Amino acid sequence: MVIGLGTYAFSWQWHPSAERPSTLADMVERTADAGAGVFQICDYPAVEDLDDSSLHALRRQAERAGVALELGTRGIGSDHLARYLELAGRVGARLVRSMVTAGEHRPDADEAVRLLTAALPAYERAGVTLALETYEQVPVATLVDIVEAVGSPALGICLDPANCVAALELPLDTIARTAPHVRNVHVKDFCFTRQTGWVGFSLLGCPLGEGLLPYADLVAAVQPEQRGISQIVEHWLPWQGDSASTIRLEQQWTDHTLHTLRSTP
Repeated sequence: MVIGLGTYAFSWQWHPSAERPSTLADMVERTADAGAGVFQICDYPAVEDLDDSSLHALRRQAERAGVALELGTRGIGSDHLARYLELAGRVGARLVRSMVTAGEHRPDADEAVRLLTAALPAYERAGVTLALETYEQVPVATLVDIVEAVGSPALGICLDPANCVAALELPLDTIARTAPHVRNVHVKDFCFTRQTGWVGFSLLGCPLGEGLLPYADLVAAVQPEQRGISQIVEHWLPWQGDSASTIRLEQQWTDHTLHTLRSTP
């Protein structure tokens, strides 16, 4: 089983509110200490500003620690995807997670297919997979249509059923529709509950196994172990009133999730 941690598992540890915000080097070290084999640098734009020497040092640190690196960004603009393919080569990443939309760029399905069709041959030649994440801004059916229309062996889906709940798409439906195309999984449990009183709802994270993520069904449909698909631990952890308490709970959630994943048949 390929289990990893992502920057979203360390969100409050590298947040500016931390007394000493964690660096990428810190997170690689903690990933190795946790016995996880992958670290996904996801939605961490500062990685784009690292010079060649810093990227080389990050790659060597990860190699020494026995941790494979993955990258994560947002958007499918031609220059942006080319930049992340270059970064992947620098750090030895074999997977780049992205999203169809980014900021004001919200391509429709036809434009997305054109952009991806142009970008994917370079990913194929480099042996790098681009995995588009399930997210409420793009219906799951549309995302699957885009991936199938491009038809590249280097293009797949990063499955995160929690995100799609915000668009009122059911986790089981998201899993079933995407399963054949999944190349990466973000593992985070969540609760969708009515707010105090009677107006509104909250979509928040919770420890794995205590919420609405149908993890056993995900494993049965996607078969990540058999297919060599990395499962990246993430959290949606609300602020706990102070940095120390929030970071402490974040680490507890990570430890719990890793234990649960390793205990799952």
